[in-house]
Amino acid sequence: MSDVPDEKIPPLLLHLVPESAEYIAEKYRMSAESAVLTRDAVVDLYEVLAECFTTPVLMPQLESPTPDPELLGRCWGFVERIVDHTSRHVSGAVYFEVLEQLLNADGLVEAAWPYMKERSRARTVKMLNFYGILLPGINRR
Repeated sequence: MSDVPDEKIPPLLLHLVPESAEYIAEKYRMSAESAVLTRDAVVDLYEVLAECFTTPVLMPQLESPTPDPELLGRCWGFVERIVDHTSRHVSGAVYFEVLEQLLNADGLVEAAWPYMKERSRARTVKMLNFYGILLPGINRR
């Protein structure tokens, strides 16, 4: 289970994935460094993950013919820190705004898989099994 307090998750995102800074700043109309310290960033975690991480940073890398392995490693390092969080608010945000988004286009789970860590992989396999999606080498042998 995650040991990251809820209010530390937005700052953790900014620290591990500074590429999210411009999107955070745009969303809150203040510096990203200030925005991640606000209560709104915690309350809006679903939106923060969707609008400032998954859509503008993670997905373009997964869809790129030449992804940045270092950036993807940091992205999945962030996800790994919070994927099994004890708070339903946090774990639900990760599930719906990060992992489930991998189902939006063919090949995204496979593109993400090499960069995912143990807990993220386990949660992804549960998600795939729940939806009845079998992917060779991932949840189908």
